[in-house]
Amino acid sequence: MTTAYTELSEPLIAADGVYAPQQDSQLLVEALEKTGLGPGRRVVDLCTGSGVVAIDASEQGASAVTAFDICPRAVRCARANALAAGAEVDVHLGSWARALEFGPFDLVLSNPPYVPHDPDDDTEAIPANAGPARAFNAGPDGRLVLDPLCVAAPDLLAEGGTMLLVQSEFAEVEQTLVSLRNAGLNATVIAWQHIPFGPVMSARARWLERAGRLPSGRREEELVVIRADKL
Repeated sequence: MTTAYTELSEPLIAADGVYAPQQDSQLLVEALEKTGLGPGRRVVDLCTGSGVVAIDASEQGASAVTAFDICPRAVRCARANALAAGAEVDVHLGSWARALEFGPFDLVLSNPPYVPHDPDDDTEAIPANAGPARAFNAGPDGRLVLDPLCVAAPDLLAEGGTMLLVQSEFAEVEQTLVSLRNAGLNATVIAWQHIPFGPVMSARARWLERAGRLPSGRREEELVVIRADKL
């Protein structure tokens, strides 16, 4: 199974087992375009998935774009999409830990896993076309990846560099801001969007209600893009 995504100059394909670009990917792309941070910058895209954000950075005129994902399928998919789009993106297998070997970077982009999940397995309740669980599952509080990423941010960034990352309100936006500021970065929310629950959040709505994290009957979430600058 493949999913076509056509916001870029060439159609982009998310292969089976790879997270397909959704509203969070698009919100991050829009923030990148509006801030004008891409042109002439050395960019890294962490948790690249299909490569949509990395390809957009290349198309905007970044001087170099490197992308990382822990999933071999995603690496192959992102490489194929970059080739099809004629974008110069160097895609590697690994996480932010491996990205540190290639840095520092002028611009760090990331759409990391951030969806909280019940310790009880709910995989059967989520449609297969939602993508692999590792692409969205991020522990009971949604911060399994966000916390170490915030800690690593200063080392990933060159002096004067910027990080843009997207996450849901259900992964504690304020905690991300505090963590980045404690790491010495100037962090603020620069974009937000309310969207209806997709298949993953719909499957977890009852659990979130029972946990007191979601008002009864509400079925939408706020996505935000956080900008963190190394001054």
